[in-house]
Amino acid sequence: MPNKTIYVAEDDLPLYQRAQELAGGTLSAAITTALRRFVEVEEGRKQGYDEIIVRVGPGLGRKQRFSGVLLAQWECSTNERTESYHVYRSRSKKFVVHLERSEAHTNVGPNAEKWNTGWRAWVGDWSANQTWTRTPADSSLHVAETLEELRDLLPAELYDLVADIVDQPTIEDLDI
Repeated sequence: MPNKTIYVAEDDLPLYQRAQELAGGTLSAAITTALRRFVEVEEGRKQGYDEIIVRVGPGLGRKQRFSGVLLAQWECSTNERTESYHVYRSRSKKFVVHLERSEAHTNVGPNAEKWNTGWRAWVGDWSANQTWTRTPADSSLHVAETLEELRDLLPAELYDLVADIVDQPTIEDLDI
C-alpha cells in the first residue's frame, strides 16, 4: 500500500490525535472517512443537491441524513393535529417522503362529535367534565423507487404537484 506523508501544524496535533482515537486507532481510517464524506457532500452540492437532515420516530426521534433536493411541500391541519409532507429527490433518483405529525388531541368525552365541528360548537359547552386523549408527535421517512410507488405515500394533491415537476432539471445553466 502506498505511503503518503501529511504535515500537521503543531496546534492541530490534538485534533488529529482525537480523530485517530475515534477511528479506532489509525489516523489513516479517520482521514479516509472524512475525505469520503467530504467528496460525497461536495459532489452532490455541485450537482444541485443539499444535505438534508430530518428527525424520524416518536417525539424528537433520531436524525437521518441524505443528499437530496426538495421537490414539494404540503401541510394539512385537522381539529386534532397537523401533518407536514416534504418530498425530495435523492442523488440516486429515488423519491424520499418525510412526514411529520404533530401531537394529536382527541376529545373522547360525551360530546366528542361536537368538538369536531369547529369552535362555534364549543361555545356554551365549557364543562369541566371533558375527556381527551393525546397521541405523541411522530415523523417518518419513506423511500419510493418510482412515481407509482410514490402515489401510495402522498395525498392526491401533493402527488399531482410532484408528478408535474419531477422532470425539471435540478440545476439549469443559463447563458445570460
